[in-house]
Amino acid sequence: MIRLRVDLRDANSYEHLFEGESLIIGRAGASDLSLEDRFLSRQHARLFIHEGQLMVEDLGSRNGTKVNGSQIEGPVPIKASDQVRISSSTITILEDDKGSGGLAGGALPDGTVLIPSSDLLTKFVGQDAEATRGEDNLRRQAKHLRILNEVHQAVAGSIELNQLLELILDRTFDHLQPEQGAIFLLGDDGEYSRVASRRRENLDDDYLYSRTLVRQVSEEGLAALVLDAQTDTRFANAASILDAGVRSLIAAPLSYAEGSLGMIALSSRLHVRQFTEDDLQLLSSLASVGALRVWTLSLAEDAAERRRMEGELELARKIQIALLPDDLPTFPGYKICAFNTPSRGVSGDFYEVVSRSSGTECVLLLADVSGKGMAASLLTATLEALAAGPILDGLGPDEICNRLGVLLEQRTPPERFATAFLSVLEQSSGSITYASAGHNPCILVRSSGEIESLDRTGIPLGLLPGANYEAKRCQLNEGDTLVVYSDGITEATNPDDEEYGLERLIRICIERCGEDVESLVSAVDRDLHDFAQGEPFADDRTMVVVRRDPLPESGG
Repeated sequence: MIRLRVDLRDANSYEHLFEGESLIIGRAGASDLSLEDRFLSRQHARLFIHEGQLMVEDLGSRNGTKVNGSQIEGPVPIKASDQVRISSSTITILEDDKGSGGLAGGALPDGTVLIPSSDLLTKFVGQDAEATRGEDNLRRQAKHLRILNEVHQAVAGSIELNQLLELILDRTFDHLQPEQGAIFLLGDDGEYSRVASRRRENLDDDYLYSRTLVRQVSEEGLAALVLDAQTDTRFANAASILDAGVRSLIAAPLSYAEGSLGMIALSSRLHVRQFTEDDLQLLSSLASVGALRVWTLSLAEDAAERRRMEGELELARKIQIALLPDDLPTFPGYKICAFNTPSRGVSGDFYEVVSRSSGTECVLLLADVSGKGMAASLLTATLEALAAGPILDGLGPDEICNRLGVLLEQRTPPERFATAFLSVLEQSSGSITYASAGHNPCILVRSSGEIESLDRTGIPLGLLPGANYEAKRCQLNEGDTLVVYSDGITEATNPDDEEYGLERLIRICIERCGEDVESLVSAVDRDLHDFAQGEPFADDRTMVVVRRDPLPESGG
């Protein structure tokens, strides 16, 4: 099993486990590791094991694959700490024993005593008369009940999660006298990490527990008791325990009705403390009390964080909506319609339709910034602010793109850029001057149903310093329609992972070219949803349609 850290250009990093002999990485949902990166090929690269060596190869992708900054031509070996760069995403090969929050690999020692935690709790709550006979047993049970009641009262009040974890350790150290203690919780990445720990003064050993022990205790509900790890030859392979000088250890799952959250473990050297089954029983009871409270606090914190994020997202969406034009300008002799639908509440797409030169020119800008969500929406706001001045100054589309490219490259990291289509339409003649900064081809539908493609005239904005853009011209005649769109439309997928595609969009535009622009836009939106069949849209969807009014039909 190999651990990989995946760093996406617009999201938090996460870890992925590579199990087996081969791992396909790409944009397609059917890939073994599917990444939300629209500049990735559908099957971009492959990691595989060859004669015990981890290898990587490019699968004929459009943008290639790099290892530690160097482009690869064929399969090459890789090792721990190497970085595989595909488009703007990075995959780092991790050491198997790193970043595990105090966990070490290795099999669970054969001599570990594993007891179902439920059996320990049942034994404590419902012992038979013979088991409870005698003053010592009664005294011990009374003590356990006092401890549990104390913990119940302590955790019942208003408390934060980190305070609760510290309180649980407080009580276990008070009553069980370990040298070290740690609480492990299951994270969103499916891995267990140490979230709270404590040790006695003058103890320098690190907190090391077997990863297998954590999983068996947490996932199988088994409490663990190690009586004397150092002197039992059956513990010879438990390096993580032996190296830390541990001779006695107990661990109990943090279990609640619907599952397990993790575990709590206590350890000590034999001359200081040897744990017993009675200690393990008390620890299991404490863990059971604490687990329910940890779970409820986690739910409350998750809900609060979700409400906070939803509030910020709603505010960002309101700000972004304010940037989009409330009403499109009236341009005599032309009809204009537009829509913008974000995939994640806020959008990385942006459009603007501006009347200038005393109404004789109409400027159309549609931009699609890299990434999605909050980060992308911030870049759209930046782009809108940077574009406003050059547009109103009367610059041509190529000059505007030249200026935007320089400003964006200076203000953003290399993985942040934007594709854009910018055009200037002359009202009297219908002449269009346009520049396309790495944008997908826009569609010019003639009144006859013929199609012309307005292709890119330069690279995306902000991608490279000093990029220049060419201006091209076309003519919008009476009855012709210009369709400008973002690739969230053509790259939308259905449950079979098939893309909507440019051909299907063109077909709808031809079929509806005789209708008004609002009907055309609605038809595209309906057809897109019919095609997706409920599959969530992975990218923002934006479209601007401009039609020159057809000549009135002559009366007979």
